[in-house]
Amino acid sequence: MSQEIALDPAVAARLKRNADGLVPAIAQQYDTKEVLMLGWMDDEALRRTLTSGRATYWSRSRGEYWVKGDTSGHVQRVKSVALDCDADTVLVQVDQVGAACHTGRRTCFDADVLLPSDQ
Repeated sequence: MSQEIALDPAVAARLKRNADGLVPAIAQQYDTKEVLMLGWMDDEALRRTLTSGRATYWSRSRGEYWVKGDTSGHVQRVKSVALDCDADTVLVQVDQVGAACHTGRRTCFDADVLLPSDQ
C-alpha cells in the first residue's frame, strides 16, 4: 500500500485559511500574466496541484475536489505556485488550454469591467 504524501508541513504552517479551511487561489496565464479565474484550495487541493502539475481546486458548491479541465477539456497545466506575502492567497501560474471561466470565456474577469484600464 502506497502512503499518501502530505503537503509540506512548512508550507501548511504558513497558510492562513478562512473559517472553512480554504485559501483563495488566483489562476494566471504564465506568459501573458492575464488573470484567468479565482478558485479555492485547501491543503489537499494545494498538495494535489503541486504534485500533479494540474490545477486542482475545492468546489464549494459541489463539496468535492475538481481538476480543472477533467470534464471540459480546458486544462490548466501548472507552471509555478507562489504564496503572497501574508500567505493567505495562492497564485497559480498556468498554461491555460481553452476557456478558464465556466461561462466559456477565456477569463472570468472580462464581462463586468467597472473601470476600464485606459482611464
